[in-house]
Amino acid sequence: MIADIMLEVVLPVFLLIAVGSWMQKVFKLDLYTLAKINFYCITPAAVFMSMYHSDMSGELLGTVTLFYALYVLILYIVGSVFARSLRMNKGMKAAFNNSIMLDNAGNYGLPINSLVFRGDPLASSIQALVMSLQALLTFTYGVLSIQGAKLKGNYRAVIIGFLKMPVPYALLLGILFHMGNIPLPTFLSMPLTYAQQSMVAVALLTLGAQIVKYPIRLYRLDVYISTFLRLLIGPAIGISIVLLLGLQGIAAQALIIASGMPTGVNASILAEEYDNEPDFAAQTVLISTLLNIITITALISFAKTF
Repeated sequence: MIADIMLEVVLPVFLLIAVGSWMQKVFKLDLYTLAKINFYCITPAAVFMSMYHSDMSGELLGTVTLFYALYVLILYIVGSVFARSLRMNKGMKAAFNNSIMLDNAGNYGLPINSLVFRGDPLASSIQALVMSLQALLTFTYGVLSIQGAKLKGNYRAVIIGFLKMPVPYALLLGILFHMGNIPLPTFLSMPLTYAQQSMVAVALLTLGAQIVKYPIRLYRLDVYISTFLRLLIGPAIGISIVLLLGLQGIAAQALIIASGMPTGVNASILAEEYDNEPDFAAQTVLISTLLNIITITALISFAKTF
């Protein structure tokens, strides 16, 4: 099973990431434009269509939301304990907690989910919901924690930035259209479907282009601690909550796999935007993504037992 997962799920993902990295080195891609295409077009379309075709009940939606709330709360507590034991300053503590709480649920998690579950509507909608909650966390706690550490206090800009995010609106509309059984006209459903189908390739190529810009450094202990918490403790917490909530089948598998994603590029983007430990953030993204080749393979194999 592990060999099959490596060949059918992990290898295709990292092959596209490698191609994106190569293209960035050769062609110097416009990362700003790629990010905008993903953020404002492809990801909202994928989220909307996943929720629109979802098999998720209202009860399961609430359960997934509860799972995620418990998951990030425990990660925050664990991160804070480690930050205090390592005597980190406020800025470093914010960057450290962001590195373990803000994972790559979007341009890595969605493709992994799609390949593992072969586009199953229930699994896709669960990952889409997790990604939306992750985006919500990024632009609330993620930004506020750094701003609190930097004492800028520009909370009005945070609120405005959140209201400009397309993913929560796509999530809400997808749920409303699904609950109301509202048919989509062809001139809307076809472009949304095309955008959704392009998500895997475009998201992974973009991720490859993003991570290659960071030079790898192998000497920072705090980076390895962050990676350990993100790739090993994160899934352990996810598995524990799944057992606590009594989840089984695809829902349990999707949430367990979602808990094993590497550090998200947004953690590095926020660090660069507010000049708060950008080197640390960049290293956690790069190293956790590379090591995830091993951990996600094992985690997928384990999740299949549920």
